[in-house]
Amino acid sequence: MAITLMELPYPKDALEPIISAKTLDFHYGKHHNAYVTNANKLVAGTKFENLDLENIICQTVGDSAKAGIFNNTAQVWNHSFYWQCMKPGGGGAPSGPIAEKINADFGSYKTLVDELKNAGATQFGSGWAWLILENDKLKVTKTANADTPLAHGQKPLLTIDVWEHAYYLDYQNRRPDYLSAFLEKLVNWDFVNSCLS
Repeated sequence: MAITLMELPYPKDALEPIISAKTLDFHYGKHHNAYVTNANKLVAGTKFENLDLENIICQTVGDSAKAGIFNNTAQVWNHSFYWQCMKPGGGGAPSGPIAEKINADFGSYKTLVDELKNAGATQFGSGWAWLILENDKLKVTKTANADTPLAHGQKPLLTIDVWEHAYYLDYQNRRPDYLSAFLEKLVNWDFVNSCLS
């Protein structure tokens, strides 16, 4: 089963001015595409070549001999998930089941926002900030480099890519500004609700 580059769910300029078409050209067209190409090369001729991404990730996590496979397949999965976490005109407070769950588990939407911003801002170096479901409870977590909640038995609901290539052309070193703009203007809560169910 070939690992493929998913189609973006919107045109490359649809997230402007929050995320520029130029950023998506590099981030999606170069970085994400390179992970797809590398992942296919690395799994070719191995026991992983006919597995889906989730199975490859879960079977290679923590194995230093398979770090290349893990890193590239996890980055393909993380990026494919990230693109769906955004939409033009998104962001702000959610509605539906996720809104109720946020209030129940965090006390308020503002608390969730503060925790996500903190997770993203304090992730040293490259990585991801996540809203996950674990033991039927919402939690905010962060992962370094290619690591993903999938590898730890957690259910991802939302992610923010905090690798520099996700924001540097638009925000330079102002990662907190990118995190605020993402949460206020891009989050696709419809997608998050679909992941929750």
